[in-house]
Amino acid sequence: MKKWQTKEELTDLLCSIVQYQSITGSNAEIAIAEYLYHILSQKEYFQQNTNHLNLHPLEDGRRLLTALVKGKKQKKETIILLSHFDVVGVEDFGSLRNLAFHPLELTQELTKLKHQLPEYVQKDLEEGDWLFGRGTMDMKAGLALHLAMVERAMCGEFDGNVLLLSVPDEEVNSSGMLTALPILKQLKETENIEYNACLNGEPMFSKYPGDPNHYVYTGSIGKVLPGFYCYGKESHVGEPFAGINPNLMISFLSQQMELNEAFIEQLDEEITPPPVSLMHRDLKEEYSVQTPQSAIAMYNVLYLKQSFEELNKKLLDSANQAARQTEAYVQEKAKHFAKVAKDFTMPASKVNVFMYEELYQEAVNRYGQEEINRRQNLLGSQREQGDRDFSTLLVQELAAMCNDLAPLIVLFYSPPFYPAVSSHHDPYIQHVMQDIIQFAKKEDNIDLVNSEFFTGLSDLSFVGPVTSNSRIKQLTTNMPLQNNGFVFPEDVMDQLEMPVLNIGPLGKDAHQWTERLELNYSFKSLPTIISRAIQQLLAGSPKRQ
Repeated sequence: MKKWQTKEELTDLLCSIVQYQSITGSNAEIAIAEYLYHILSQKEYFQQNTNHLNLHPLEDGRRLLTALVKGKKQKKETIILLSHFDVVGVEDFGSLRNLAFHPLELTQELTKLKHQLPEYVQKDLEEGDWLFGRGTMDMKAGLALHLAMVERAMCGEFDGNVLLLSVPDEEVNSSGMLTALPILKQLKETENIEYNACLNGEPMFSKYPGDPNHYVYTGSIGKVLPGFYCYGKESHVGEPFAGINPNLMISFLSQQMELNEAFIEQLDEEITPPPVSLMHRDLKEEYSVQTPQSAIAMYNVLYLKQSFEELNKKLLDSANQAARQTEAYVQEKAKHFAKVAKDFTMPASKVNVFMYEELYQEAVNRYGQEEINRRQNLLGSQREQGDRDFSTLLVQELAAMCNDLAPLIVLFYSPPFYPAVSSHHDPYIQHVMQDIIQFAKKEDNIDLVNSEFFTGLSDLSFVGPVTSNSRIKQLTTNMPLQNNGFVFPEDVMDQLEMPVLNIGPLGKDAHQWTERLELNYSFKSLPTIISRAIQQLLAGSPKRQ
């Protein structure tokens, strides 16, 4: 018996899922996985096939869910339905925070307060049927739709197999998806199945304010998180020219990196936004009149098809520009000070720039590989920091071992890293997209627009065909965390690589307090479109490498 098919049923299902306050890292992120397992375990199919429904642990105790429904003809062809069930926090909701996970009540309250809302939100309330709340758009509506597809699969509507994969931690480190990769590989072998494609259900993102288009995607944008560790020369505040303040160094880095047009990449109609700072601070832990010794800056850099060599060059250019600006600024200010302090002289100082790999090798040359391993293992055994801070600590240790090279700037990378992936030119995916575009137009007079890259970042990055010709190792060699409590699973990714696409609901304002889902398209038209896509994906035959 189907329970998750109509607009009303899907809305009720979504509300029940949203009420689990599954903020990344919270206990509710564990509870929602158990809830999903519970509601699926009530289905007759999984009562008869208990081994097809499983919760799998992450190293930190969180869990991901797999639910495999095999078709009656015992075919190998399988479609993965990918989703995540974690959400971002709700601090931005202000006085409405207690309603953030109660969509019906929040929507009623916002309707009462309509005239206090931004004009574009008022317009949506007047023209459509919207449901507000954290996670309604990103991405529990997509999860609800995938549960509906699993229900259809259990009723024998698809000529092949459907595997639901729902993971935690997409909003932070994608630990859920990285954990899922070897599980997918194992399922492929033990269940004797082949993965035709991975279909994600992330919501569509507007490309500009007022964008009326309904997008479907054949890939996902890439992201790197470069860090710049600035090691200065500390001094007493009474002798500022005796050293170089790392805060000054990262201020010039900020001018070089923030919104830098050199990083904008355009591919047909796809355009990446420029970099923005995600971390910018010194590493001094307590107040004193000594200047900080070091500082850290990290930037969000998105890409489409650039090579890692190109990205490294642009990042190093920025670091070198910041280094030269720092040198020139200090010398200029020293000249002005010398006019007053007649006996003052300041020797020229050079700011060195290194890639992490270069600094690591320098430390190995000085102290030996065994000593570097010992120090990094010791830090790992005492680790309390998250990925970003621990990556910084690993760089800081090497810099301290080579402190005669200071002042210096070290470029490195930290997780999360999302490879850009695309199946846009895959004939198999092209055929499916052309079919559902025609289907949506004929059935509901909806014009779907096929866009190559989903720009909101997604876990498709770990299973799709990568767009860059570079080997991922060219990036991970400059990732301090690689093999220090973290391994980017390039080998497993290569073995699992499959065509990817994203067909998701219509929503607006992801990660904002006005996050909302449009219900008519999302829960009336979209289920049949997704069902049609699954049918076509199972009917086709992807080209195997």
